[in-house]
Amino acid sequence: MDIILDPNVAYLLIVIGFILTIFAIITPGTGLFEVGAVIVLGLAAWRVLELEINVWALSLLIAGIIPFIFAVRNKNRTLNLALTLAAFVIGSAFLFRSEVWWRPAVNPVLAVVTSVAAGSLIWLMMSKVLEAESKPPSHDLSGLVGKVGEARTDIHLEGSVYLQGETWTAESEAPIKAGSFVKVLSRNGFVLKVEETNEPM
Repeated sequence: MDIILDPNVAYLLIVIGFILTIFAIITPGTGLFEVGAVIVLGLAAWRVLELEINVWALSLLIAGIIPFIFAVRNKNRTLNLALTLAAFVIGSAFLFRSEVWWRPAVNPVLAVVTSVAAGSLIWLMMSKVLEAESKPPSHDLSGLVGKVGEARTDIHLEGSVYLQGETWTAESEAPIKAGSFVKVLSRNGFVLKVEETNEPM
């Protein structure tokens, strides 16, 4: 495992672990990215602690996240992306101390390629998340009240109805048999309160 002591390998492990952590935050509950992040970062930390870190370079890497966030939010995108890339490349190249203080321990070409690739991937992920957050809901939930659907299961304290092309959780005060038409009386979150009706869909 001495290869991990190579600053270039250690640097790649840290970047991969960081990306897996971002994936785990964006898509919680899968467990796959969480486990991967723990394994990769744990493997890196196991031996990276034996390498001396330049605190100023680490601080520069962290500081580079700030203009990146501004760029994603469409604030002076070109300038902020340039600042982010410069911070990532310089911080990456000098993250670990070398025998000569001015000589980068991480290969500068590797730092540039990795910074651009990782930054592009994170940019894509964050853009998709922001796009999903700003996208209006596909359903007007308030418009469901008064609509008629079909009971897909027996409904009493709980059941399901088919309404406007989707299946919804439903409840009713009186038992309703599967296949009956139901009318939506009210909505509590994504749960519909319904009653049996003779009205067609």
